[in-house]
Amino acid sequence: MRKPPSGDPVQDAPDVSAPLDSAAGTAAVARSLRSARQQMGVRRTALTLLRVNQKDGFDCPGCAWPEPDKRHTAEFCENGAKAVAEEATLRRVTPDFFAAHPVADLAKRSGYWLGQQGRLTQPMYLAEGSDHYEPVPWERAFGIVAEELAGLRSPDEAVFYTSGRTSNEAAFLYQLFAREFGTNNLPDCSNMCHESSGEALTETLGVGKGSVLLDDLYEADLIIVAGQNPGTNHPRMLSALEKAKAGGARIITVNPLPEAGMTRFKNPQTARGLAGAGTALTDLFLQIRLGGDQALFRMLNRLVIEREGAVDEEFVREHTHGFEEFAAKARTAGWEPTLRATGLEREEIEEALRMVLASRRTVVCWAMGLTQHKHSVATIREVVNFLLLRGNVGRRGAGVCPVRGHSNVQGDRTMGISERPAPAFLDALEREFGITAPREHGLDVVRSIRAMRDGEVKVFFAMGGNFVSASPDTDVTEDAMRRARLSVHVSTKLNRSHCVTGARALILPTLGRTERDLQGGGEQFVTVEDSMGMVHASRGRLEPASPHLLSEPAIVARLARRVLGVESRTPWEDFEKDYALVRDRIARVVPGFEEFNERVARPGGFTLPHAPRDERRFPTATGKANFTAADVHWPEVPEGRLLLQTLRSHDQYNTTVYGLDDRYRGIRNGRRVVLLNPEDARGLGLDDGTYADLTSEWSDGTERTARGFRVVHYPVARGCAAAYYPETNVLVPLDATADGSNTPASKSVVIRVTSA
Repeated sequence: MRKPPSGDPVQDAPDVSAPLDSAAGTAAVARSLRSARQQMGVRRTALTLLRVNQKDGFDCPGCAWPEPDKRHTAEFCENGAKAVAEEATLRRVTPDFFAAHPVADLAKRSGYWLGQQGRLTQPMYLAEGSDHYEPVPWERAFGIVAEELAGLRSPDEAVFYTSGRTSNEAAFLYQLFAREFGTNNLPDCSNMCHESSGEALTETLGVGKGSVLLDDLYEADLIIVAGQNPGTNHPRMLSALEKAKAGGARIITVNPLPEAGMTRFKNPQTARGLAGAGTALTDLFLQIRLGGDQALFRMLNRLVIEREGAVDEEFVREHTHGFEEFAAKARTAGWEPTLRATGLEREEIEEALRMVLASRRTVVCWAMGLTQHKHSVATIREVVNFLLLRGNVGRRGAGVCPVRGHSNVQGDRTMGISERPAPAFLDALEREFGITAPREHGLDVVRSIRAMRDGEVKVFFAMGGNFVSASPDTDVTEDAMRRARLSVHVSTKLNRSHCVTGARALILPTLGRTERDLQGGGEQFVTVEDSMGMVHASRGRLEPASPHLLSEPAIVARLARRVLGVESRTPWEDFEKDYALVRDRIARVVPGFEEFNERVARPGGFTLPHAPRDERRFPTATGKANFTAADVHWPEVPEGRLLLQTLRSHDQYNTTVYGLDDRYRGIRNGRRVVLLNPEDARGLGLDDGTYADLTSEWSDGTERTARGFRVVHYPVARGCAAAYYPETNVLVPLDATADGSNTPASKSVVIRVTSA
């Protein structure tokens, strides 16, 4: 058995060197194999990695980037290999581990150390007043949850959270259970990342998802990548961008930081990538000031409108609504405020315009760099305006491309994981199962934390994820969780959320994507939806890490039977035995999943319908694609202050920390760093290598402080700074959220940086 690290490594004394100007290559291959061998050994590494993202294999538990139809033997990236290795690890967390480590001790450990201990093997229970988790039989665990739920004054005193890793089948059963129990309190990780995208796209196009497929990227003339770092967060996207470049596409990168992956990509699946120079991806780098994206796209829109023949007038006339109001607003965009908001030069924006006008087929890709600002919804609506002007929706090689993070986070939402379900979905659910679904909107993530803080929620149940570390306002979130009567986490590995608990707590260990799932109906598979609306099967082959593990569908089904009792007419026991029965019900409830079992049996699965893409039909209130005319906003920063964005290191996926290196940025063996432009740092009297405290300042006078960050002089945009989360989540107050989506505004935090 591979041993985890015994001591918790120091994370605040990193070694720093110059950042790299290329990504992947032989270094990525070596790092992937080393991580895999450390966790799984040589034979298990080969057996496992060769099945990742294959048509007869399992879906990577990392990001949601889609697979091409023709797949490479090694269809995974470095961070995907790390994710698989940590799930398929030979390390085990047994009851003996919990006997040796009281909760107070675990709470002092880093998230990295906790995750490195290995796979959970048995249900564990923390009794009220106890300082140790102890093993508990499954039936007793379900009984504890049932006792607490039965004691609530209202079903709305419970919250059922979902992380993106959950399969379609488990997610559908989970929301069905919650609604049959009587609540729409179904917050999920989308609330913290792409909720702004969903809000903006639903209003403007009628569908809250992206409109492009992989083939659209390959056929595009121009791809704009804004607020996204594919080299670390979605590394397989670099292969798609390389293929697009080979087809003649040009790429504009809009980001406050230069990122190695978008500079040059050394594809480890090609000789040129392994031994040659690789491919230069970015044709124009716009090093934008944080939060200036809306101003940039508004100015581009003004310039397109003013250029004779640049607007696709037929498309605008036939398929859109609100153009005149929008155009009048766009014509007021001024150069001085635009340059101040973006930090760019006029010549840079004019060069971008020339590339836009030369393109007939344009795709805009974005991630949390656009979605986590106060004005994020308006920013994404402005991106849609930009695409509508030249007819770049419903055209091959063009469209909106919000790049989702966690695998199946989009599928969970499709399956009904939402605190604000559509009435049509609830109607279908009621017809299919004979239940009365609650109609009042439930709690999203931020409102759930408030409700726990205020004593209005007593039971917190999480299907996957690391809620405490993923949420904003760390101290407030942790205090809120401690006010719950019961906290429950369905998990594969330890994380900090298991150490910050309600009065009572349960850890319910579950199967991973890599593992064989045997039920009463035989060997089962599950399905997922990728970031581009493709649905496909996922089949694990490894023996489970422990005989005591249950699958997520089995956990939900057994819990539902225990809580709802014989009065429930839903065939929970049948669903646990045979997931095909679940898919039959999904086919009758969720549009686009007709003949689900038959279609998902085809290699590669199937594509969900998307009316704007497929038919240029826009299911909005107006029946057309909607131009919008919001005022332009950007963060104002007082003198002597900087604008901070939270981000991931390269050894990290969401809150899961695989290691302490961020080699593309030249940072090794540490995480408590703050990246400052050298001129800004010198103006503040902060030399490279000194240590500083970060204090966030908010318009209502609220302040938060994170202490002891090593200053790194780095080529970030002037006036901006960057640091890793979850270490800096403490700086984002609970009430600092995006207008319209309530997503934490973690990418525009005004801070003062002072010597520690």
